[in-house]
Amino acid sequence: MIIVIQCKDKVGLVAAISATLAKHLLNIVSMREHVDHNENVFFTRLEVEDGEDSGIEDSLRKILPEGAYISVNPEPVKKVVVLATKEYHCLSDILVRNHFNTLGASVQCVIGNHAKLQDICERFDIPFYYISHEGVSKPEFEQQVIATIKQYTPDYVILAKFMRILSPEFVAEFPMKIINIHHSFLPAFIGANPYKQAFERGVKLIGATAHYVSNELDEGPIIAQQIVPVNHSYSWTDMVKAGQEVETAVLAKALKLVFEDRVFVFKNKTVVFG
Repeated sequence: MIIVIQCKDKVGLVAAISATLAKHLLNIVSMREHVDHNENVFFTRLEVEDGEDSGIEDSLRKILPEGAYISVNPEPVKKVVVLATKEYHCLSDILVRNHFNTLGASVQCVIGNHAKLQDICERFDIPFYYISHEGVSKPEFEQQVIATIKQYTPDYVILAKFMRILSPEFVAEFPMKIINIHHSFLPAFIGANPYKQAFERGVKLIGATAHYVSNELDEGPIIAQQIVPVNHSYSWTDMVKAGQEVETAVLAKALKLVFEDRVFVFKNKTVVFG
């Protein structure tokens, strides 16, 4: 059983939580905790075994500060919808992991604003919806996408190189439930063509960032990042190839953390128990 808690900090929280679980005959096998002293916020993720979870949330709420967030035994296999455009590297990795049950989630469908990736989805027997952004207004396009997503009631929406900027109205439909992979080590080189920006700047490291989507472009809470070294011999296209590999790895790492309920969001930052 997994229990995650986020609340105001106070003296004796760990002892009180441990005592409450003991009363329910729940044995703690793993406990990670963190206190943000600047904000006075306590975060913890517990793995427990034995006993029963019946009534444990009510018992915990009695000993935690008012307004505490508590989740007991979150759904172990999350449902996700994936949005993509033309690039296949992140989507194909997700589909392979989904096929072999190592993703930690179940892909319900893929939505593409181009039809290019339909074939690979069909090969993995995943429903693919082609919703073009051309010839319609942005609100109309987004409403079609939102309606399709909501058919599947997903826990998360994954942007696997979905090259469209989402409106605040779209983001508000799935608050802190949209995860994006950005082809740059944020906050550097935000927006379009980051590898070209990096090449022109002569950088020695390139990277990728997986983050939650907020109303500010590429500025949502960061989940995972990774970098790889490059040098003067790299062309722009060489950087793209290297970047695609790191993008795939970073997105996979971030999704694993999120699906295992190891990521807490507070304001525009995250606490990640790896």
